Amino acid sequence: MATVLVVDDSPSIRQMIKIVLTPAGHTVIEAGDGVEGLVKAKAEPMQLVITDLNMPAMNGIDMIKQLRAVPSCAGVPILFLSTESDEGVKQQAKSAGATGWITKPFKPEQLLAVVSKLIRN
Repeated sequence: MATVLVVDDSPSIRQMIKIVLTPAGHTVIEAGDGVEGLVKAKAEPMQLVITDLNMPAMNGIDMIKQLRAVPSCAGVPILFLSTESDEGVKQQAKSAGATGWITKPFKPEQLLAVVSKLIRN
């Protein structure tokens, strides 16, 4: 299946995503903020990045902008997973290069369905 980078400052959210994706055959790599996520994305090929918006060191939108400038990450789907539901923020994320958006709290089956769709495309 796919290698998925999960970038979120909440260890419990990262763990929950891992619990959902691992039984489906995905490998999950975790990062606690945008800076760490950027380093890990550059170090290892990913098929998908799932990121939070509000994190210390570097937020999700800034990380997406920087990821999109890295040739090996330019075409990788990026899923925003955030408590933020403001349309203006969603538009900023889309403009930065986000592929999709899920609002927390999420349903495991919803996450799996979106991940499957993004990885197939």
